[in-house]
Amino acid sequence: MTRSTSQPKVDVRRSAERDATRISWLDSKHSFSFGRNYDPANTHHGLLLVNNDDIVTAGAGFETHPHRDMEIVTWVLQGSLVHQDSEGNRGVISPGLAQRMSAGTGILHSEKNDSWRVQGGPSHDEPVRLVQMWVVPDERGIRPGYQQEELPDSELRGKLAVVASGMDAHAQTAAIRIANRYAALHAARLGPAETIVVPDAPYVHLFVARGRADLEGAGRLNEGDAVRLTGAGGQRLSAVDDAEVLIWEMHAAA
Repeated sequence: MTRSTSQPKVDVRRSAERDATRISWLDSKHSFSFGRNYDPANTHHGLLLVNNDDIVTAGAGFETHPHRDMEIVTWVLQGSLVHQDSEGNRGVISPGLAQRMSAGTGILHSEKNDSWRVQGGPSHDEPVRLVQMWVVPDERGIRPGYQQEELPDSELRGKLAVVASGMDAHAQTAAIRIANRYAALHAARLGPAETIVVPDAPYVHLFVARGRADLEGAGRLNEGDAVRLTGAGGQRLSAVDDAEVLIWEMHAAA
């Protein structure tokens, strides 16, 4: 991992500029190079390698597949997602639940929009929308792990809450822990005109998951827009209407 020595930079990436994967059951938009949409000039920002905005139809999902040496954080915006993995972990993730999977030495998992098969009750046709984010771990070859914890809506309303972190500074406040001591994910749900201050760090990735907001020095951001900040944190972000934002604070780069 390296520390930033770059000049301050504010790089706005618009929603429509993202590559996409669209098949019968999945509509996935990629902020970074992903899968077949390989772009060597767009592989990461700071420690963040993947920021996928996924919509999965009911009864479908990602079949069992492998991961290795990656910290994977999932944040659901609508519906519910069922996780099962080769370590015996099983969970249903819905809005307000933070989830982390440490792939470590190797793990197999599936993610599906079929919660009725786990929880019982009738089937439904509601899609699940989620943002899945990958950051590199501090060490390769750690033991695979899993964690999910609820974040009360009151912790997110009108302010930033620490969703996931491996930083000592957030040890008491992070809902879930990740195996990287240089990174933290924050989230906020903002009403019209509510304002937060973007964390000040060498690398920051701000993603507007819902709604619209104005970022000081960058202007209007619409749903799906992202901003990559390099040595340029501390700006005020104000919601235009109801908005939900995800912000990675990173003190090193991959």
